[in-house]
Amino acid sequence: MKRQVDYFEKPGPENTSRCIEIIAELAHEGVKDFIVASTTGATGVLAAEALKEADINLVVVGHSVGLKGASEDEFLPENQEKINELGGRIFKGTILTSGLAAFYGDTHPSRIIANTLRRLGQGMKVVCEIVMEACDAGLVGEDREVAAVAGTGRGADAVVLIHSTSSKRFLELKVLEILAMPRG
Repeated sequence: MKRQVDYFEKPGPENTSRCIEIIAELAHEGVKDFIVASTTGATGVLAAEALKEADINLVVVGHSVGLKGASEDEFLPENQEKINELGGRIFKGTILTSGLAAFYGDTHPSRIIANTLRRLGQGMKVVCEIVMEACDAGLVGEDREVAAVAGTGRGADAVVLIHSTSSKRFLELKVLEILAMPRG
């Protein structure tokens, strides 16, 4: 099926509602796995509400606890409760292209990968990471067509269909279709 790409004038949370509409359309078309990046859980709640009537697997990926400060959890408890109530699952883990690379600087291979993916936009980098993180956690199967949603800072501005794989098989990750992304 040929779909039109939504190009947003600029990155940011003002594109979130359109990204949520796109994933609702994908669920209606039969996509079964959805992976959504969400720092505080707000975007995850929007996705869970939009997909609550669909028979799908929703995984909301947040930052690891302690990313911003010792034992600090950016994911709000009320959002975690709502996502769980609506049938979504939450994963909080180390960002694949950050982790230990922070100690080695921008020449570490994982930083080079992150900075290369960022040329397509922050959301495009994140969708690749969260799909592998969800596979690594066993929350979505490998070798599946999954819809991934992420953004720049807060909210969502990228929606992509991806052939899922774990981080151990990074080179098998395939971006199948870009459905939304910012131009700027």
